[in-house]
Amino acid sequence: MAESGYTSHLSLPAAAMVAGLPRRKQRQVLDLADQLAIHPFEVGDYRSEDAAGHTLENLLIDNFIFTYWVDHAVKEVRITEIIKV
Repeated sequence: MAESGYTSHLSLPAAAMVAGLPRRKQRQVLDLADQLAIHPFEVGDYRSEDAAGHTLENLLIDNFIFTYWVDHAVKEVRITEIIKV
């Protein structure tokens, strides 16, 4: 669990993207996901909205775009997509 009390959760597409990376990159991306959980109030580079109406933050970190929303009620950062740029 992150120092903030929040945890990061990857969607199936995000987890599949990570699984397709070399092991060293997998660790890097998972560490970045944990950093998002440590800083759940981080404002992304731009916002979008998903079909369920969640406001999604989109943040570029180390050549990866993380798309996520924060469920403050259960202290989870829900990472819906990770794109390598």
